[in-house]
Amino acid sequence: MKKRLGNLERQLFAYVQMRGKRTLQSGDLLNFLQITPVQERELLDRLNSVGAIAQVRRGLYLVPEKLPLGGKWSPTDILAINTLVEDQKGKYQICGPNAFNRYGFDEQIPTRMYVYNNRLSEERAIGSIAITLIKVNDNRLGDIEEMKTREGEIGFYSSRRRSLLDAVYDWSRFNTLPRAYQWIEKEITAKRVLPKDLVEVTLRYADVGTMRRIGFVLDKLGVQKTLLAKFRKVLKPSTSFISLIPSLPKRGIIDRQWGILINGEW
Repeated sequence: MKKRLGNLERQLFAYVQMRGKRTLQSGDLLNFLQITPVQERELLDRLNSVGAIAQVRRGLYLVPEKLPLGGKWSPTDILAINTLVEDQKGKYQICGPNAFNRYGFDEQIPTRMYVYNNRLSEERAIGSIAITLIKVNDNRLGDIEEMKTREGEIGFYSSRRRSLLDAVYDWSRFNTLPRAYQWIEKEITAKRVLPKDLVEVTLRYADVGTMRRIGFVLDKLGVQKTLLAKFRKVLKPSTSFISLIPSLPKRGIIDRQWGILINGEW
């Protein structure tokens, strides 16, 4: 950002601080600054282009509470996601690599945010925050944990058990098989996730293939047969088989109980 703010820029930030605003929409500045819609758009575009404010969408911008040193600013990831999803009147939960890292499944720190939501399916950047929006049906949202940022924003993450499920269900998107089976084994062995809780979340949010894979893994881990019977009540008898590790060649031993082709180890 240029070293010295122009008159309009100074008045904009004075307006933001005076009103305690975190967002600006098209039309907010017309009366206060006595400018035209074209002038307002050019002002907002100029500030967005130099990183002083962050565009959520055309006509909606996040603004800092006060201009930071150097003039560059970006919202926190939670503020960016909350503002975007609230604008769409939707619901969301942070998932995938962000959740896997949060719960210690994977040490790799993601460079973007992955978000299940019921409104948008696209890549988006808000300030320096890169976001992958994954649209799902309303009935696939749920089983979340809330987290509060230092700034007081509330964010929503898929829970620990839900994240284990997602690692199997959405394996092709997140490249998580067979690692997800290792995560399940470690979490259950450490009693951070109880088998009954993983069974419960699987019954609610999984498809048939995911249920068969998780059922097979839990069976190998010696989980109580009474818990696994809940899967069998839902699963219909089938003569078809699915691979335990879909990315590997379809060669191996068949587990007819779960309809799984054991084509690798975890």
